[in-house]
This record gives sequence, C-alpha cells and structure tokens, in this order.
Amino acid sequence: MSRFAGKTAIVSGGSRDIGRAVCVKLAREGANVVINYHSNAAQAEDTLAEIEKAGGKAIIAKADVTKPEEVTALVDAAVKAFGNDIHLLVNVAGGMVERRPLDAMDYDFFEHVMRLNMTSTFLLTKAVVPHMPEGSAIVNFASQAGRDGGGPGASAYATSKGAVMTFTRSMAKELGPKGIRVNSLCPGMIATTFHDKFTKDEVRQNVANATPLRRQGIAHEPADAAAYLLSDEASFITGTNVDINGGTFFS
Repeated sequence: MSRFAGKTAIVSGGSRDIGRAVCVKLAREGANVVINYHSNAAQAEDTLAEIEKAGGKAIIAKADVTKPEEVTALVDAAVKAFGNDIHLLVNVAGGMVERRPLDAMDYDFFEHVMRLNMTSTFLLTKAVVPHMPEGSAIVNFASQAGRDGGGPGASAYATSKGAVMTFTRSMAKELGPKGIRVNSLCPGMIATTFHDKFTKDEVRQNVANATPLRRQGIAHEPADAAAYLLSDEASFITGTNVDINGGTFFS
C-alpha cells in the first residue's frame, strides 16, 4: 500500500514509542518522513534505521519544538530534503514531566507543561501550514486526560491536552477552506515509556482489567489511526477528537 507516495510528513517526537510507530507507518506507506527528536539521538537513529530497512525514506531533524527558531529550522530541514510542499503533520511531542497536585505546582511548572503540549502544537502548525497544499492533513495528539481530567497530579497535563483538542477544532474551521483537514487522537492507556515512568504497574493492570478489551493499547494502534486520519480515506473527517482507549472512556 502506498497511500502517501510522494508526500512529505513531519512527525514531532518521532524518535520513540507512538512517534516512532507513526514515522515507520507513514514511511512504509510511501511518505518521505522527517523524524523530529529533542534529546535522544540514538533513539532517532534507531527509528531511521527501521525505516530504511523497510525501504522507506526519512531524515532526522533535532529541534526543541517549544522554541520558534528551532521549529523554523525543522521546517527548513524538511524543505531542503524533500521540497517545498509538506503534506502531513503529526504533532506527537509532549509530556507530563511529573505528577504534581495543585499545592505542589508553581507557575514555571504549569507553563512548562503547557509549552510542551500546546505551544509546540501551535508553533509547528503555524510554521508548516504555509507549505501545505490543498489536500494536506494534520493529526494532533491529545489524550484521554483531556476528556476526563487525568489521574492524580495530572491537572497541568490534562489541561494542556484539553487545549490541544480545542485548538484542533478551531484549526479545522480555519484551515478547512484551504483544503487542509485537522483532527486529533485521544489515547488512553497505551503501553509506552510514558506509562512506564508515570503510572504504577498495579494501576496499569487495574485499568487494563477494567477496559472492555481487557488490555492496554500498543503503539502501532494509535499510529494506524493517525495514518487513517491523514489519508484520503478520511477526506470528509475534520475537527474530530478520536478516542482510542479500548472502551475505557466514551465521549
């Protein structure tokens, strides 16, 4: 299948977990992929190697996507490698940093989490859209936390992901007349290093047991959903925030 043959994709946070799965999925289906990473070059190299082994095309581009000048450099790298048109953007980069209740949060922490999740999405969208021809598509990564407020100490993270969901709806309205679709995914419990770090094993097991499908998700599942939303098969879908949680939460 070559749904994305001849198209260029930028994937922020593309070096590991869901971001890596998205990069590999798009490359296997023909896209020229820009693998963005921030701090772990080895993981980005591993992602690139997996793509090249499968016969795909990709480059690595280091950038802190919370900084406008580095986002500009990231887009410039994509244009230099694959041409002026950028057809697909997937905003995966983000994070919780740590769990903090309100009484342990200060302004700097809250602002940092907002920059990681919402500001990065805004900056990349703003920088990439001028390069997007009609028929292009954007997928943002929100979270189930944006739906239900998240778990203990996750209020900053949940708030930022809720902002991503609203930004998705706004951009769908604004960019639709230009032929650009914008959707987001709201993953629940996906087996990634995010939950290895922030969620206790017993909590993960309890969530899995309470999920109708009786398991956690796997990174390729949100990647497959992202590829669908980016493809022409989803040509009349925009402004949606799609739940992918095995039935844990219905919206």
